[in-house]
Amino acid sequence: MLHVTIRVRARLEAHWARWFEPLALRETATGETILSGELPDQAALYGLLARLRDLGLTLIAVETENSGAPA
Repeated sequence: MLHVTIRVRARLEAHWARWFEPLALRETATGETILSGELPDQAALYGLLARLRDLGLTLIAVETENSGAPA
């Protein structure tokens, strides 16, 4: 599993949460959104990044950390 934290320069409303499952969405006081949680692998991360790109969102940061044995 891969733990990811992604920060984008936009406020994503609650209805987007389902589109980004299994990640949790959290808004910051500065108008950004943080998506965080576990993804099965790097391919899933690339798919998620493609969704963010397709929405035209500005990517601020991506942090990953392996949270278990390699797949």
